[in-house]
Amino acid sequence: MDSYDEERIPEILKKAKTVAVVGISDKPDRDSYRVASYLRDAGYTIIPVNPVIGQWNGIKSYDSLLSIPSSVKVDVVDVFRKPDAAIDVAKEASNLKPYAVWFQEGVINKEAAEVAKKSGSLVVMDRCMMKEHSRHFGKR
Repeated sequence: MDSYDEERIPEILKKAKTVAVVGISDKPDRDSYRVASYLRDAGYTIIPVNPVIGQWNGIKSYDSLLSIPSSVKVDVVDVFRKPDAAIDVAKEASNLKPYAVWFQEGVINKEAAEVAKKSGSLVVMDRCMMKEHSRHFGKR
């Protein structure tokens, strides 16, 4: 496993205010739902991104990262997609210039990581944002 910006995880978690959750589910038993709920409860603004749901917990869901209004500053793109779809997400994310692109556990795609890095974003791969937040800052 290549090292990306894991040593900067606490910094990413502190600086981030807005998290676009790509592949979020409206089903409470799914990891993406639980992680987004945790992050929201920890004080982050969640931007749901999933073309098959209209909303997540009363928050409008966007079809893609590109459909998020330009007036919204996305700090972290949190990716809950299969590894083979991660490259397209990274390409879309490069247009938003987020502080970090975070590929959740099991989402390993080196090409996607390189696309995100080349656009200036920090990259975390194969880590859970909820687990890392809890580990560094305690449960909220």
